[in-house]
Amino acid sequence: MTCEGYFGHRTRIYELDLYNQPEKIASVIRRSYQMGVRAMNLPNNPSIFDALNILKDESINMKLIGTIGHTNVNYLMPDFNKAREEANYIEDIQTLSEYDTPVMLVDDMLVDAYDWDYTSKILEEIKNQGIMAGIITSRTFNTTRELLNGKLDLDLFDFYMLPINKIAYTMDVDFFLDNEKGELASMLNELDKNIIVSRLLACGIQRPDEAFNFFKTLDYAEMACVSVASQIEAEQTFGFLKNL
Repeated sequence: MTCEGYFGHRTRIYELDLYNQPEKIASVIRRSYQMGVRAMNLPNNPSIFDALNILKDESINMKLIGTIGHTNVNYLMPDFNKAREEANYIEDIQTLSEYDTPVMLVDDMLVDAYDWDYTSKILEEIKNQGIMAGIITSRTFNTTRELLNGKLDLDLFDFYMLPINKIAYTMDVDFFLDNEKGELASMLNELDKNIIVSRLLACGIQRPDEAFNFFKTLDYAEMACVSVASQIEAEQTFGFLKNL
């Protein structure tokens, strides 16, 4: 399981608790499934696949929203050239295709380099496999403006994952107030894609009740992707969501 730098000191805790420990990862996924979760976002990672294989024997089958081109490059201090050198999108697509993966998304470290020809090539490869394609960004406003300015053929993708949360944490604005909310809503409605909100919990800063009540105000959003790293976190996060 991978943990990005934007989780702060919790990144190291997650690594110690879960890294290369399929049984522990499986316990988190199992509890999430018991709480009603039926899909998860993940990169090509052997430990997570080992966990999924453990759960398959228990008839726990998660649909996957696969991330293509994920690397170990520091996402807080992005080196886009290094990320592209390390990414192996062909292998990722092949590996994720062996599971129930109806959607694949191009990683933000590739998308946010704004080499649109390269991103297009990956999206075309995904679609050639008969899989629905999408992109991820960490630059909520800037990348959305790029898309609306015609930098990428919008017919190449159907899903768009981007960070949105009440306090603008890891978003490319200082505040997410009425003006910013209105601008983003207008852009995303014009873009007309299936919107997946990431970092809704602001990497653990927001409580689930605050985050999900905020999510309810986002008329353009269809899905949310939140991280849990323990059975207790799964119970708390998805328990609130079930009762929302």
